[in-house]
Amino acid sequence: MTHAVELVDLAKTYEGPPATTALSGVSLAIPAGGIYGLLGPNGAGKTTTIGICTTRVRASAGRATVAGLDVVRDAVRVRARIGVVSQAVTLDRSCTVAENLEFHCRYFGMGRGPARTRVAELLDRFRIADRAAAMPGQLSGGLAQRVQLARAIAHRPAVLFLDEPTAGLDPQSRLALWDLVRSLRDDGITVVLTTHYMEEADQLCERLAVVDHGRVLVEGTPDALKRDLGGTVVVDAALADPGAAREALVALPIVRDVQSTERGLRILLDTEEGAVGQALARLAPHGLRDLSVVEPSLETVFIRLTGRDLRE
Repeated sequence: MTHAVELVDLAKTYEGPPATTALSGVSLAIPAGGIYGLLGPNGAGKTTTIGICTTRVRASAGRATVAGLDVVRDAVRVRARIGVVSQAVTLDRSCTVAENLEFHCRYFGMGRGPARTRVAELLDRFRIADRAAAMPGQLSGGLAQRVQLARAIAHRPAVLFLDEPTAGLDPQSRLALWDLVRSLRDDGITVVLTTHYMEEADQLCERLAVVDHGRVLVEGTPDALKRDLGGTVVVDAALADPGAAREALVALPIVRDVQSTERGLRILLDTEEGAVGQALARLAPHGLRDLSVVEPSLETVFIRLTGRDLRE
């Protein structure tokens, strides 16, 4: 299986009124065996894409295959080959942690003995053995997501879809979940991750697609995207008069883009020697209070492509 997921001209329009277009011609070929990210703001089309791949949403047009199977013609077989973790907690609140895991194993055809053996393995691997008898409502957000991750891979899927899995988690829980996701990748599971957290995409994903308004804007490795589209030099300036400063900057050929921030302006500059000095000379007369130079980031890439912040 060269590609774990292949999407060809996917489109999705939700009927209104008014009708809403969620996807417009999304095409991707996701390699098997790695961690692949869909990065974009809320409403970009990430969750709809995952919904189509996991057979929960029917595309209006286009084709999707997962683990070599068509998601429409082979929907039942696709569901047996995938695991899914969403942002929302979907554990059965009337069952304990261990019972949730065992039910999932039995649902996918394991006998009682093999299912209980598998549950014991998962409880140990995901460091939740001490919570085996707990009810879902007694778990923290981080623990609940850990249980959902264990449940999602209980039947040993080929592809794991994670839809904003760390949204709302504290930093420690987020890092712990990252480590578990990496270990699943090392086991040979293909992980497809949606996120609007830049650091998450940068730290976890070998490749990613930047998505906005239902379209793939660019695709590649995080390092390549930052190198090719990042702008190389990013200057954040706190200013008394950002409007006048913007007018002074846009005439400079080294300025690639200027964006408003709460404190002033964010300026993307070419790599030309002395570029920061040239920008500083234009900013100084307009109440420059503070200036910092930062490395290009995936947020920089997104701003270059869309003209707005990833969180907007």
